[in-house]
This record gives sequence, structure tokens and C-alpha cells, in this order.
Amino acid sequence: MTASTRVLLVDDHATMRTGFRMILEAAGVDVVGEAGTGREAVALAAQLRPDVVCMDVQMPDMDGIEATRRIVAAGTAAQVVIVTTFDRDDYLFSALDAGASGFLLKNAGPEELVNAVRVVAGGDALLAPEVTRRVIERHARTTPTPAPAASEVPLTDREAEVLQLLAQAMSNSEIARALFIGEATVKTHVSNVLLKLGVRDRVAAIVYAHRHGLA
Repeated sequence: MTASTRVLLVDDHATMRTGFRMILEAAGVDVVGEAGTGREAVALAAQLRPDVVCMDVQMPDMDGIEATRRIVAAGTAAQVVIVTTFDRDDYLFSALDAGASGFLLKNAGPEELVNAVRVVAGGDALLAPEVTRRVIERHARTTPTPAPAASEVPLTDREAEVLQLLAQAMSNSEIARALFIGEATVKTHVSNVLLKLGVRDRVAAIVYAHRHGLA
């Protein structure tokens, strides 16, 4: 985490924003703004150009799902992490469909919030452990055609290792530490894995790994 990571906090409770600000600033994150409604969030995201938006769901004026959709549609570089009290499937899947890069529950510890910001700022996706399985199951149900058998995909040994770690919902930096390789190398391996599997994203790769007993 570096001080150049710029975060916008969005929550209709000022005390919650204050708590998040204290946690993030203590970790060296630059909190560049706060918003109490979805409409304020959309306007400030366009004005401040943060790297990460920590977004509540239930807010007056415009909810966090619609705000996320508008921020992502605007084409800014901001990555959105939904941070909510409610562990609900409709919030989870609507947020992901809207383009959120992460989903975290408010009962997560301070270090989990900091890690979420770090992970999505680095271009990875992050899901709370409580919801990862539900995303995998839903994605598996809605995938129209099965992925090719593991024996049909010419993954190198290293790519297979990366896929196994992806299946554990590890970020690129976590995979790099586990395999004692550089993060840029991990990104290359992940791209190759997605290409060879013929899948669009990391979640689909996780589904593949679970379907083929690689997780």
C-alpha cells in the first residue's frame, strides 16, 4: 500500500465514514473525499478521480448499486468495493453485475478493509470469504457451456499452480508471495490461464478449478 492510493468513502452514516477514514489513513491510504448519498458519490468520483471507492448499499437519494453502475459506466479508473452490513445475494450479484470489483461485509476487521483497498487498487477482484462459494455456485449454474476437461488444456506446471491458488481466491500479490515470484510474472500467468481456459475472468477460472477438482 502506498500513499498514492486515493480512496473515496461513501456511506450515509458519518460515524462509519470516520471509522473507515481512521483505519485507512493509519495504513497510509489517502482518503480524498466522503459522500453520504449515491448521487454525491457519482459526482465526487468524477471530480476527484479516486483509485478506489468504498461504497455502502442502502443510502438515500440513490443506492450504492446504481451509483456503482454509473461510476463504472463513466469509464473512470476507479475500482468499487461494496462495503455493506447486509449479507444478501441480491446485493452481492447486483453489485457484481454493476461492475464492482469487491464485496466486503462491515463486520470485517480493519486489516480486511485495508487489504480490500490494496487488492482492488492493484487491479484484482476481492470477495469476502463468506460469499465466495455463493458466487462460484451461481456462476457455475449460469455458465452456458462446460469448460474443457483439465487434460485438454495445455497449462504449464506453473500455470496449473497459479490456477490452484486462484481457486483459493488469492490476489496476485498473495500468489506471488506463495510462489516466490514477481507480481508482474503472476499477472502474465493469470492472463495465460484465462486465455487457455477460454474464460472471461478470475471468477470463471475459479469455477473451472472447482469443477475439475483443482481447488
